[in-house]
Amino acid sequence: MGGSRRRPDGRPGPGGGVRVALGLVAGALAVALCAVLVERFVLHAEWWQVRHTVTSQPVAPQTDVGPPPGPLAVSWEDTTRIHRGSAAGYDGVAYDVARGQVVAASGGGLVVRDARNGAARWSYRRTGWTLLGWTSTRSRLVAYFERDGRRGERLLVGFDELSGAQLWRRDGERPAAVSRATLRWPAGAGVVLTTDDGRRTLYGVSALSGKRLWRTPLPKGCRLFEGAAQPSDALDPAGDPADGGAAPGRPGDALAALAVGCPRQSGRLLAVDPGHGRVLWSRTLAAGESPEVRVLDGAVLVADGAALRAFTAAGDRIAEWDGDGVCGDRMCPAVLAGGRLVVVRHQDGKGAGTDRMEAVDVPSGTVAWSRDVPGYAALAEAGGTVYALRPRLADQLLPAGVDVVDPADGRSSTTPAPFATDPDLPGARPWLAAAGGLLYAAVAEAAPRPAGAARLVALRGGPDGTGPAELGGVPVDDWPDACSLLKKADLAAVHADDRGARPTRTSVGGVTLPRPVSCTYETTWNETAGKRPGEGRPPGGPKPSATPSAKAGATGKAAGKAAGKAGTSPTPHASGGAKAGDDAVPETAVRGLTVSVRWVAETPEAAERMLEALEAVQSQARERPDIPAGRAYELGPTAGMIALRVGRAVVVVDVDRPPGAAARLARSVAGRLQTWSAGT
Repeated sequence: MGGSRRRPDGRPGPGGGVRVALGLVAGALAVALCAVLVERFVLHAEWWQVRHTVTSQPVAPQTDVGPPPGPLAVSWEDTTRIHRGSAAGYDGVAYDVARGQVVAASGGGLVVRDARNGAARWSYRRTGWTLLGWTSTRSRLVAYFERDGRRGERLLVGFDELSGAQLWRRDGERPAAVSRATLRWPAGAGVVLTTDDGRRTLYGVSALSGKRLWRTPLPKGCRLFEGAAQPSDALDPAGDPADGGAAPGRPGDALAALAVGCPRQSGRLLAVDPGHGRVLWSRTLAAGESPEVRVLDGAVLVADGAALRAFTAAGDRIAEWDGDGVCGDRMCPAVLAGGRLVVVRHQDGKGAGTDRMEAVDVPSGTVAWSRDVPGYAALAEAGGTVYALRPRLADQLLPAGVDVVDPADGRSSTTPAPFATDPDLPGARPWLAAAGGLLYAAVAEAAPRPAGAARLVALRGGPDGTGPAELGGVPVDDWPDACSLLKKADLAAVHADDRGARPTRTSVGGVTLPRPVSCTYETTWNETAGKRPGEGRPPGGPKPSATPSAKAGATGKAAGKAAGKAGTSPTPHASGGAKAGDDAVPETAVRGLTVSVRWVAETPEAAERMLEALEAVQSQARERPDIPAGRAYELGPTAGMIALRVGRAVVVVDVDRPPGAAARLARSVAGRLQTWSAGT
């Protein structure tokens, strides 16, 4: 028999104390183990964080050709909402077309669609994480995520680009020089480039397995730029078709170009072989600037704040354009077509919207041709043809425009695009690509507010109309005279003294509209209805000065200014509209009034879509059902600007003050348009 473990006085012996201590330790270990298991299998578990869809459907590669010159029609479109993550500056949306697919990358994740019809193929999203970058090479796609609020937690995920199947994951890896403009970082030859926390070393990571293949230190003291708009780029020619390559036969080797900053000395542009990590060549950059880099098939461009420079893939200089404003705040649009580098740059001493397009032979650097162009927002090339995106088809008109340019001599044709754009909106840089007979365009939109979205439109060649292609096939006689939409009785109804109308005409390409598309009235708003200018003033008093209204652009930028002035009125009107008798203002103020015919479409449905496109790029817009039009919107913070559609016409009425007058005049314009017909 064993002895008792209790003392004579009933207290537990030494063995009992050990058991208690062991029990406490075991309990603590169990709690810690539970915490670890919860952290790993619940809080960090893939099953609830990841929304991942894949596809087994094949996709057909696209030919290297865009739509022919002429009218454009929408083939399909899609909208991606802006995802506001914890990392500032990486909340945009970027697109790419390759291997018969369209990739849409945003902070919310990846969505891949069939480039021919927009059908969804695969997608990947992570709850609680933000996508800050992506890249692709040899039919592999790699995405970079950071956990919201904990930027130290980083994750690279590799996918098969065609099916969406996950190939690998790698924690803690950091991509090399992600571009805020495109959300891309360099990759090529089946290798993606990463870096260390200090951004002083480059690593090559296999896009197939996620394993590190090579290591290359940067020049002593130099570091990769972080948070720059476009500090790197890469060219990854299609590989073996058996490996998923597309468009076989395109020339060139894989090349990555990265800008590095070096303290107390000029920065450098490094050209790197991504397959092996060798630095192929290095060029000096302007000191203290964050450069933007672009790699084309046969050319490398860098804008460093002092000049725009172009080099061959071997590092030989092709051309240089001096000036700190040669590209402005964005990289100059550029493509390589027909052995020529086509670049659009700003010109010193020229007004906004007047740029210079030049074609430079590669590698000689000889300028083949040069001409003035509008401020193109983006360029694309396919089949030796250059496509250029105009933010506005023409002054005073609403739609964006597309120019089809022949790189041989610079001749171009212009056609309207079925959308509006404001290049200054955040969220997505204007973007173009062409393949498979389609032209893909992406623009930023303010709606849905307040975050906004990016709109992707796939355009195909459309049917010819009865009118010129520059006007979307609409005859010039179908455009009403903007100065005939208001009569003296309409102006008198809002107590306005007409001091003369100033008509404005416009042209698109070689087509000039015979009637004014905009009419500005220099108008005096009086304290008492019916007074003429100068009546009621003391003798010898100062004469009121006339200030014409600012002309509103296609995206309504001037409307914001006009509406801001209207908001200072001592008796501003609510956005619900102004009733008769509410338009009197207890002060004399000289303000402008502008009526603009922004667009005439082939059908009322097409005009409705164009009005919706205008509304979508406004920071503020409210529908006005009280105006007897097909649809009307109030644009800006007050009621100083009204956009309306009547039949096939989209018209904007812009009044600085008082705000309620815009709605009343818009009703008059709507009534006039309902009775107007071509030829009257």
